Amino acid sequence: MEQYQKAWQAVWRRIDESVARCGRKVGEISLLAVSKRFPPEVVRPLYALGQRRFGENYVQEARDKQQALADLPDLSWTLIGPLQRNKAALAARIFDRVETVDSLALAERLSAARSADRPPLEVLIQVNISAELQKSGVMAAMAVVLADQIARLPRLRWCGFMGIAAETDDVTEQRRQFALLRQCQAQARAAGLPAEVLSMGMSADLDAAVAEGSTELRIGSALFGPRPTG
Repeated sequence: MEQYQKAWQAVWRRIDESVARCGRKVGEISLLAVSKRFPPEVVRPLYALGQRRFGENYVQEARDKQQALADLPDLSWTLIGPLQRNKAALAARIFDRVETVDSLALAERLSAARSADRPPLEVLIQVNISAELQKSGVMAAMAVVLADQIARLPRLRWCGFMGIAAETDDVTEQRRQFALLRQCQAQARAAGLPAEVLSMGMSADLDAAVAEGSTELRIGSALFGPRPTG
């Protein structure tokens, strides 16, 4: 427990310092604890510290983890990994938010599979802000068009955009890429779309993300340590 408490405090201290440097408020930032590939047991100490939102990359792993943690009330699960269309129905049932929607077809599958007796499934559009071929996501030029289409679908609530910057220590380059996502948000708002959420920034680049307007940081290694490779 002490290990996770120290990590938790260190992460929030870093967020506080980053927010102060750019004149923002801590309340504008939410923390998504990325528990992918870690065992369910790592969720419990963070839950005890007040963390409720956890991010997973794989649909099956998330379902197994949810079952193992069924005794913890108010957990919220977010999918942050690429979603295959054949797993969209299960994802629509077990997640509260899907951040990796990159096509209308995928959004339509999620919409059709979301039960009408549950709250709308929150979705973000993943934008390929690094323009790397191996990365998922739509190009920034198409992001607002897709947002307008998805916002019309039933049983979904489109909330904003998600992006992953290229792995680089160049803070200027990090900020340039995150600025593309912020521009998508501005364009969406100009078109009358809410675009509340900008999910950008991880353990290595959260300072640049906060400076460019991130509202959600996806933090894994800084909370849990090196990710298991097995």
